[in-house]
Amino acid sequence: MATPKAANIQPAKGKLGIMVVGMGAVATTLIAGVEAVRKGLAKPIGSLTQMGTIRLGRRTDNRTPLIKDFASLASLDDIVFTGWEIFPENMYEAATHAQVLDSDHLRSIKPFLEQIMPMPAVFDQYYVKRLHGTHVKKGRSKCDLAQQLIADIQTFKKQVDRVVIIWTGSTEIFLEPSAVHETLAAFEKGLVEDDPNIAPSQIYAYAALKEGVPFANGAPNLTVDLPCMVELSKQTGAPICGKDFKTGQTFMKTVLAPAFKSRMLGVSGWYSTNILGNRDGEVLDDPESFKTKEESKLGVLDYILQPELYPELYKDIYHKVRINYYPPRGDNKEGWDNIDIFGWLGYPMQIKVDFLCRDSILAAPLALDLVLFLDLAQRTPSLKHIGIQEWLSFYFKSPQTPPGLYPEHDLFIQLMKLKNTLRHIQGEELITHLGLEYYD
Repeated sequence: MATPKAANIQPAKGKLGIMVVGMGAVATTLIAGVEAVRKGLAKPIGSLTQMGTIRLGRRTDNRTPLIKDFASLASLDDIVFTGWEIFPENMYEAATHAQVLDSDHLRSIKPFLEQIMPMPAVFDQYYVKRLHGTHVKKGRSKCDLAQQLIADIQTFKKQVDRVVIIWTGSTEIFLEPSAVHETLAAFEKGLVEDDPNIAPSQIYAYAALKEGVPFANGAPNLTVDLPCMVELSKQTGAPICGKDFKTGQTFMKTVLAPAFKSRMLGVSGWYSTNILGNRDGEVLDDPESFKTKEESKLGVLDYILQPELYPELYKDIYHKVRINYYPPRGDNKEGWDNIDIFGWLGYPMQIKVDFLCRDSILAAPLALDLVLFLDLAQRTPSLKHIGIQEWLSFYFKSPQTPPGLYPEHDLFIQLMKLKNTLRHIQGEELITHLGLEYYD
């Protein structure tokens, strides 16, 4: 196989500015965690960019560098944080109220966290019923609000060398694409006319892409997965990806479902329930926001198991997802699954999984990886102008794909795609595990 030519990647020089939308549990855990790692107080466990390796060449070559040493990624020491929030607390106060990190961790980086003050956010309670924002922007129209966000981005750009924006805010009500989303011209007209199909997350995405800033959507909202946003992304060369961080229960599904399919084991039912008590749980207690999350979670099994190809094994699967708000649990979410499978001669079996996870502890390293990889994509000509960064599907429940392509949900295929993309742009051979030679 001919070795590909390395892409003309611009170096990661200077400061990388990370703007987070929503400074709640995930964002505070991300930002506090990065500072703790920078000060040598903790390890970046869960981050592929910081702890993962990548094999290069044949197995006999013994080349397995860390991804952060192989890819042209920004250093954690060069990251600067800011963002928007609907409450006026500084980052230390917000992290204390989130109750994810213990007081010792927070106290050791308190001065750093206290200096990060949120900018007023674009917020409309119509789209997130259970929250009551007090630190919000006022505007004559959604277009005016978008211009205020653009002004915020432009101001921050003067302080850093590059910018990436990531949505770590709450789940909005369920929306479907409409006429206002078909073209960029229609969307901009809708901003002026305050079209109700334009939610706050879409305003943030528009402002980011208009400024040529990459945007990642960590929630299941209808945000950048729209024709108008793809059009704008390609126009300004701002990479996009989403949606919905793949953390607990769905992470487990994308591990287990491929195993059942690889062994041709049937699945008759998969019941999933979640118990959580943080702000995310409160928001999802609203049926309209839950509908958005439910749609994100339900699609995984169909795409992995492919019932149209294996009707005897998966055609009649009963898949149920529930989310239960239980305040005493806080951020320590419980994802409980009952899986009914069947094997040889149709004999039934059961699998039960009880994942007592920490939602933001799982999400924070994903957010870190995404902003670093999006910054890399922005500096890689062959990646920035394709718009959707499908190679980052590894991080999402509902990976965004180009029109006409179904999303790949199998975690291990996603990881292979991610690493092969890194190999390709760095001029290394792709690894197929074909094994035609003993040393392949």
